[in-house]
Amino acid sequence: MDQKVKIGKNGRMIIPAEFRRALGFEDGDEAILHADEDGLRISTPAQAISRAQTLVRRYVPEGSDLSGELLADRRAEVESEVTRDSERS
Repeated sequence: MDQKVKIGKNGRMIIPAEFRRALGFEDGDEAILHADEDGLRISTPAQAISRAQTLVRRYVPEGSDLSGELLADRRAEVESEVTRDSERS
């Protein structure tokens, strides 16, 4: 689905109703814009999150608890910093 639109004053453009409906946009919703060498992509925040989760899943083994691992690493860093600071005192 392609449609030509005009860029108006201050860089504004109207997203045609059929596109807004297809994406599920309502008045006042936020949109995520992504520009690359292929052009401009408009998506919903939910679509952007889903895309990011798909990218991360490529590098994180199934069943891994990435957030748990990151928290454990950070806790270990804090403990190390606290120990180092107490040794200096």
